[in-house]
Amino acid sequence: MTFRPKFITFDCHGTMIFYDMAGAARDHYAETLSPEAMEVFIRDFAAYRLDEVLGAWKPYAEVVHNSLERTCKRNGVAFDADIATAIYQRVPTWGPHADVPAGLARIADKIPLVALTNAMNSQIPHNIANLGAPIAHVFTAEDAQAYKPQMRAFEYMFDQLGCGPEDVLHVSSSFRYDLMTAHDLGITHKAWVNRGHEPANPYYGYTEIPDVSGLPALVGL
Repeated sequence: MTFRPKFITFDCHGTMIFYDMAGAARDHYAETLSPEAMEVFIRDFAAYRLDEVLGAWKPYAEVVHNSLERTCKRNGVAFDADIATAIYQRVPTWGPHADVPAGLARIADKIPLVALTNAMNSQIPHNIANLGAPIAHVFTAEDAQAYKPQMRAFEYMFDQLGCGPEDVLHVSSSFRYDLMTAHDLGITHKAWVNRGHEPANPYYGYTEIPDVSGLPALVGL
């Protein structure tokens, strides 16, 4: 794929930002759970976070709280609301994957970069500041009043940018949060950053790159 979009839109946490919910869970529960049980706990925690964002918008602190409480119940672990708060408060402190600053810097002065993120407005400035390249627009779930993978989050972004699905290259490491919805909305130009989060799924029509250093080549830079 070589396509010069009007905008490059991308997911932040997990794709650009090293989103370490698994590490946060290990820090709090590794002494309680065996290594095997810890992996199950982490898997369930991720699944419940996805389930929690599929309904009406609510603050991300509630997403973390609810998903952790449900994970603890499923795994027979005592739930502590203070741990949910501590995990939530880590989110703004996370920085980019090592490949991100240089990869974005090669593009940012030629094509506007747009972040579409399942973040709170109070969280994301800290993460964006660490990306190492100017981000032209940042649209949050709080702005859209909808979390990805809901279409409404993407539609809010298109309305704000004054463009359509044909005008963007959307970049994500997740099919379930981003690329499946992008496909359904008619975004034909998609890049899957293979961070190892999910298996490949060629049905959704994307170009695979191992990390963000591969992104400039997709737009002829």
